[in-house]
Amino acid sequence: MRVRLVVPNSACGSIIGKGGSIIKSFIEESHAGIKISPLDTSFSGLTDRLVTLTGTLEEQMHAIDLILSKLTDDPHYSQTMHAPFSYAAAYNTMNHGLNGAGVKFQHNKDDITNSVTIGVADEHIGLVVGRGGRNIMEISQTSGARLKISDRGDFMSGTTDRKITITGSQRAIRAAEDMIMQKVSYASERETD
Repeated sequence: MRVRLVVPNSACGSIIGKGGSIIKSFIEESHAGIKISPLDTSFSGLTDRLVTLTGTLEEQMHAIDLILSKLTDDPHYSQTMHAPFSYAAAYNTMNHGLNGAGVKFQHNKDDITNSVTIGVADEHIGLVVGRGGRNIMEISQTSGARLKISDRGDFMSGTTDRKITITGSQRAIRAAEDMIMQKVSYASERETD
C-alpha cells in the first residue's frame, strides 16, 4: 500500500538534496520506498508534486517523520504554507488508505494547522481512548493536538479501522501519532506473546 504527500515544488529540493543525497539517506534510514513525481505542468497554477511512500506502516511513518522534519526547516515550505491556496478546491484533501492507517492532509487557507486521519483497528480503539477517556486526554495534552475518533461503524473505506483525526501543528500531529502507535503496538505485541 502507498501513502502520498502533496509537497510544494519549491520545497522538493530540500527533500531530494544535492545529487539525491537526502532522499537516499531517508530511504536507507526508514527502509521505505520514496518517489517524487515530476512537476505536472498540465494544470496551470498547480505547483505541487506527489511524494509517494511504500513499505510497511512503520517504515512509511518513519519516512513521513523524516520528510516533515526536513520540510519544517525549509523556508520555502513555510512561505508556501502561509500563501493563499488559489487551487484549494482541487487539492484540498488527499485521502489514501494504507495497511491499517489512512493519511489525510488538509491545508487550511487561514492558518497552518494540518489535519491527519489515521486508521486504528476497531478492537484497539479502547486502548487509545483509555478508561474514562484518560489516554486520549493525555495524548491530546502532551502532544498539543486535537483528536477526534469516528463513531462506531464509521470506518476507513475498505477496512474495519476506526478513523482518528488529529489536528494541530505538524509537530503536535507527529507526537500524537507516535503516542497512538505506541499504545496500539504495545497491545499487538502482548497479543502475539
